[in-house]
Amino acid sequence: MTAIHRDVAAARAGREPRVLARLASGWAVFGAQQFVRGYLLLLPDPVVPQLNSLEGVARVQFLADMARLGDALLAVTAAARINYAIFGNVEPALHAHVIPRYLDEPADLIKANPWAYDWSAAPRFEPGGDGDLARAIRAR
Repeated sequence: MTAIHRDVAAARAGREPRVLARLASGWAVFGAQQFVRGYLLLLPDPVVPQLNSLEGVARVQFLADMARLGDALLAVTAAARINYAIFGNVEPALHAHVIPRYLDEPADLIKANPWAYDWSAAPRFEPGGDGDLARAIRAR
């Protein structure tokens, strides 16, 4: 069982505090480490191994939900752009990273991929502290 399976099970049970919303394709959750404000993940429900495991409407819905999260982040934050990433190398289950990028990021990181950040030093998601952002994204 992957972390994605565990997070989806916790979201279904109402025990995952990082849940932003239930979408048609799965769960939008805040990243545990907020290395940039508003970093989100889209977790499919049900969990599948990779994007190519989804067919037809399910695949289109997952990608549309991923883009909708990016649209909401652009609308409610000062993000200049959104980075999207689907890997599955570390956690071999489909999940999409939705990463707002800001013009005020450190000069050595602004053009780097998000994995250049020191994630271990990043602030952890705090449900109370990030509540305003969550409400604004949900409203979009």
